[in-house]
Amino acid sequence: MKFFIHTTGCKANQWDSYIITNSLKGTGHSPGSISNADFIVINACTLTEGAERDLRRFINRSRGINSGARIILAGCHAQVYPEQAYGADLVLGQGEKFRISEFLCLNGLFVSKTRSIPLESIIADGLPWQRTRVFLKIQDGCDRFCSYCVVPLARGKPRSRNSVEIFDAMKTFKERGVKEVVLTGIEISEYRDPLTGKDLKGLLEDLEQKETPPRIRISSIDPLYLDDECIQIICSSKKIMRSLHIPLQSGSDAILKRMGRQYTTEYIRNLVRKLNTMIHGVGIGMDVIAGFPTEEESHFLETSHFLSKLDIYYLHVFPFSPRKGTKAATMENAVNGTVKKRRVSLLRKLDSEMRIKFYKRFVGQKAWILAEGKMHQNLYMRGYTENYIPVCIPYEKKLENNIVNVTIKGVQDRLVIGEPNVV
Repeated sequence: MKFFIHTTGCKANQWDSYIITNSLKGTGHSPGSISNADFIVINACTLTEGAERDLRRFINRSRGINSGARIILAGCHAQVYPEQAYGADLVLGQGEKFRISEFLCLNGLFVSKTRSIPLESIIADGLPWQRTRVFLKIQDGCDRFCSYCVVPLARGKPRSRNSVEIFDAMKTFKERGVKEVVLTGIEISEYRDPLTGKDLKGLLEDLEQKETPPRIRISSIDPLYLDDECIQIICSSKKIMRSLHIPLQSGSDAILKRMGRQYTTEYIRNLVRKLNTMIHGVGIGMDVIAGFPTEEESHFLETSHFLSKLDIYYLHVFPFSPRKGTKAATMENAVNGTVKKRRVSLLRKLDSEMRIKFYKRFVGQKAWILAEGKMHQNLYMRGYTENYIPVCIPYEKKLENNIVNVTIKGVQDRLVIGEPNVV
């Protein structure tokens, strides 16, 4: 039978879909399109109301294109809100989604209501070839229970992949021509090797000595984990890229406290200063939630002012979404929808200004990019620098999946334009 997988949400979800794909291939199924698939798997995010709305729309669209296909809803949404299936034929939780073949002849809900969910195994035979960038999930789950976040209910308790499995996967990635691996997870600062007890810092130090692709990138990481030792490991590494994504969420101490975050704006200010001092040209991104319950205009202005003074690269801005089962969903003093949209718009405008300012800092400088094969505007190919700037260079097929030295020439219509150098 043919299958089609639709993935929404985070990098961990993308990894999970990759494992599901390889598992289905291993049991005799083959990938298809929405129009010819016998069954359509939706590995769905549930972090926001927007994710839920997109899920509903995709199911309706799939029914319109291929009315004969079975719809299988899996992943985070299925784990937390299985009753909201939007007409799916089969609903599978986090543990069950990696065993889809066992449920294909069944209908209904199959969701184990537990937070003790095993970490899936890597299917080595299915690891990709000649890819510019792949995700490797080294950790899953979270026990933080921030007041706005449903992820601990969706992903279960923290658990980590053992280092031997990680090293083997890295070696395979290298042998198959992969140039960059993104270490991902739900809360990677909680990583603990089940075999040795080493934390993420120990893993990063070990990876420096192992066979790996030339580039390793760290996904979103708790700012409290970025102590001097961790920053020094990143700074001195020949493999770890100079980019960090920090889930800040607010620039108001009062709101941070209500969110259940364990740091202050002063800590973040000092951390950003330290990162910029110790890691030359580091690209720092931050998540920000606008419109959290009780966020008054004064709190929002605190956040806006705080962010505008930080020496960072970009923002990922989200409107607050109440999620059933979280503390924030029942908080009083919800922010009016119109006000929330205005605040999101203002922060996204700040993000745009930050990006352009960051890009322009590097005009005239040389950088190494990993060139991707996709063509932009029928003229360019794109590649990311070590600090995650997307640089466009004239398209040349031979450069695809190669690390290319370029000079950043300028910024045109929000595109960073580069020129390859003869090395």
